[in-house]
Amino acid sequence: MKRYELLVFDWDGTLMDSAGEIVSAMQQAIQSTGLPERTPEQMRELIGLGLNDVLARLFPDLDPQAVRARIDRYRSRYGMQRSKARLFEPVMAALEAMRAEGYVMAVATGKGRRGLDAAMAATATADFFRFTRCADESVPKPAPDMLEDILLRAATEPARALMIGDTEYDMAMAAAAGVDGVGVACGVHDRARLRRAGALDVLDTVEQLPAWLLSR
Repeated sequence: MKRYELLVFDWDGTLMDSAGEIVSAMQQAIQSTGLPERTPEQMRELIGLGLNDVLARLFPDLDPQAVRARIDRYRSRYGMQRSKARLFEPVMAALEAMRAEGYVMAVATGKGRRGLDAAMAATATADFFRFTRCADESVPKPAPDMLEDILLRAATEPARALMIGDTEYDMAMAAAAGVDGVGVACGVHDRARLRRAGALDVLDTVEQLPAWLLSR
């Protein structure tokens, strides 16, 4: 019997090579709304968190409600630009292999629902994932709520689930939910940071995951 039956993936930086696009969009929003400048490194560091947490960490000295209102007005005025980000090259083949092995797959992401649905439609990946939870539907990472929601819907014990992500926030969410976590080094946080956050292992990309699962 396989050790895990449910695989829960982060999206940005894990399945999709989108960190640069996210940073660029955030920079544009900050500049357009007159908020204090922040470096790309400061913004990249926070990919994976919910928007409220990102803004609170970027602008700790400003009123969080006022900052969020300015960003929301900008987004309302200019809408969502069509993403040009793509899946990491090996992801589709890896998803096909894991589906063939009978794994149930899910997504827990810091993206909002509209953003995730658009990304899945653009990449034709929706059929791979039985369950999805987004930051605007639950308490976002690193809280365990999204992962616990998926476990409940999948009727799966935490010991039979695995979280795969590229940030310490993914690993912290997994630990808080009592779920094992595996990191991928293709995204935002480096190997050492993922291991410190509790990752059982750190793979180069999701391409290596099917073989890793077979070795368990």
